[in-house]
Amino acid sequence: TASSTARSTVIAEPPKVAPARFEPPPVGTYALPEILSVDDHILTTSEGTEAPMLGLGPGEAAIVSFIYLSCGEACPLATATLHELDSQIAADPELKGRVQLVSVSFDPARDTPESLAALRTGLRPQGRWRFVTAASPEAIAPVLTDYGQDAVWIPQGSGHAPDRLRHVLKLFLVDAEGAVRNIYSTGFLDLRILMNDLRTVLGEPA
Repeated sequence: TASSTARSTVIAEPPKVAPARFEPPPVGTYALPEILSVDDHILTTSEGTEAPMLGLGPGEAAIVSFIYLSCGEACPLATATLHELDSQIAADPELKGRVQLVSVSFDPARDTPESLAALRTGLRPQGRWRFVTAASPEAIAPVLTDYGQDAVWIPQGSGHAPDRLRHVLKLFLVDAEGAVRNIYSTGFLDLRILMNDLRTVLGEPA
């Protein structure tokens, strides 16, 4: 199943996060201006309820990742990065309780709330990490457009391998006002950068 595939690639043998390529700038020495603004879409949670995708309060921020459970390449890396980030945030008094991690499936036809719940159970989040999807591909499309996340279906032929989604791995740092403050792709999945950027955004004056 999709959930067992995701669990075997992400949990049993999680991909290693890319090694550091450079020393990130210290917190307080740089700013993160708004890149774009996004809405807080109502989506379906892993519990099967409808809720805001982010649900942020004042003084909070989110890291958003778009995935699908039958993905064997970029998505396991994105989920492994959030898994490591979840552990580091839980151990950081400055960030603990103030950061919402969000894994959004853009394959709602196959990724049911039940399969997302199985993934969440296997990952055992230490902090705030929600897993959401939409009722249909049509319902998730406005979310992808809002974030500028590409997702193109690639047919795999008849009857055997499931169709695949071609997409670029992206993680989004979103503040409490719905402003995207940074976008990370494969070359920038450095946990030190993510942690410093979260501290930078959450350390700004109210």
